[in-house]
Amino acid sequence: MAKEQRIRDKTQETGPSTRMTFSTEVVNGLVEEFIGRTGARGEVTQAKVKVLDGRNKGRTMRRNIKGPVKVGDLVTLRETEIEARRIKGSNTRTVAGSRSR
Repeated sequence: MAKEQRIRDKTQETGPSTRMTFSTEVVNGLVEEFIGRTGARGEVTQAKVKVLDGRNKGRTMRRNIKGPVKVGDLVTLRETEIEARRIKGSNTRTVAGSRSR
């Protein structure tokens, strides 16, 4: 005879939610520049995308894009709060006041 497992139903809990809530609004973005390729086989392109509408209109952010894309393309963004991590070894960042030898 199998022992019955007790499972707590978390759908009825009234405690504070640990999930972040995002708006379901879909916005368009314009690909401005390529940063590099990422992914296990280089199948993902990291690019700077300018948000064209929505709450973060005008903001430029780093996004990972899977599939063929070129500068000037419109991409559909499901959310604009989270930015992609910087690619390791990428030298696109310039440091103000750096020393010259």
